[in-house]
Amino acid sequence: MIALGSAIGTGLFFGAGESIKLAGPSILLSYAIGGIIMYIVIRALGEMTVHAPNAGSFSYYAYTYIGNYAGFIAGWNYWFNYIIVSMLELTATTMFLDYWFPHASHWIVALNILIVFTIVNLMNVKLYGEFEFWFAGIKVVVIIALIILGLYLIISSNNNIHNSTSINNLWSYGGFFAHGYNGFLLSFVVVIFSFGGTELVGITAGEAENPHKTIPMAINGIIVRIIIFYIATLAIVLCLYPWSKIDSNISPFVDVFSKIGIPKAAAVMNFVAITAALSSLNSGIYGTARMAYGLSKQQNAPKILGRLNSNGIPYMATLFSLFFVFITVVLNYLYPKQIFGILLSVATIAAIINWVIILITQIVFRKKVGVANIKYKMPFYPLTSIIAIIFFAVIIITMTQMKDMAMAIYIAPIWLLILSIGYWLKNKIQHKEQ
Repeated sequence: MIALGSAIGTGLFFGAGESIKLAGPSILLSYAIGGIIMYIVIRALGEMTVHAPNAGSFSYYAYTYIGNYAGFIAGWNYWFNYIIVSMLELTATTMFLDYWFPHASHWIVALNILIVFTIVNLMNVKLYGEFEFWFAGIKVVVIIALIILGLYLIISSNNNIHNSTSINNLWSYGGFFAHGYNGFLLSFVVVIFSFGGTELVGITAGEAENPHKTIPMAINGIIVRIIIFYIATLAIVLCLYPWSKIDSNISPFVDVFSKIGIPKAAAVMNFVAITAALSSLNSGIYGTARMAYGLSKQQNAPKILGRLNSNGIPYMATLFSLFFVFITVVLNYLYPKQIFGILLSVATIAAIINWVIILITQIVFRKKVGVANIKYKMPFYPLTSIIAIIFFAVIIITMTQMKDMAMAIYIAPIWLLILSIGYWLKNKIQHKEQ
């Protein structure tokens, strides 16, 4: 449920509007291809996770199989990535609430939400899991209901809801590739962000009851989840209303149901969008805390971050991470309109760095451990891993051609330089202490 919940968030419920604008109906193919690439990444992580479950996830594996520097970079970049994602989901929640409370101050709403989730994540991991179970459950049930309702509206002969509702919408407004292959390629940037969080399944292995059984189950179900929760839902939305008339500035699910005259369905979808964002926020706080804790155990972060409370929660790592997420409150006060786009671009490039590290670590892991000792093997290796790495290289090049995304490309090397300096300083301090 955590793997499901973390992967269905703002990227789908809000970002889908921007990706539809870029690609038109071919966005369905973008999600299918992007989903296959993400499946390859998570299968690569799954090999290592099933072999040696650890809450440090791919940072621990990079540290173990490549070296201390790789573990340091992987861990801190993932921590940074999910700090940004948590900030993004918190900001998105305030934007979704505008549907009912258009005059509410975003920074005040963000502050109150953050207080609640701080309490949840500091109490015990069971409570966190319970929250995530229900958040994910709401999304699953409503999305399935959306698919059933949408199918009924599309195929019903008595459908008088809206005269533009038709499966013909997939090719009637400029064709399937409405903006050509250029728009199709550009859409991958937003699509890939939508899949961020799927790798969280590796981090949960450290606290899972039976990781050798549950992790493969979670990973193997990714393709089915992508077909149902991404491709099917977007296909329904595109058939219900002409894609060219969908407002990219709000959730396409809310916008379409409002325009076809079902305001109650629009309100329900807005509620689900909020639970989706809160679910991803919850997962983000959990993930950053566990990664900071794992870094502490590797001696790649201050020892204080390795402290546990009586419930076994890494409370110092959680508070440390939440301190940085709190910056969102300040940013929503200072830059309420610009902050979402900036966070989206930075989160995307940070996620790509994580996924490439996973793929490279898997290649080294295979050589050191030996294929015979791997229980959960990636199919068609090494071709699958090489294809995924090339795909991410193309995405990075594509981002340089997008005005809103180009800034993140320049931030990435600066961030990696800062991490490298941090690693050098850490080694120098540790050397003096010895």
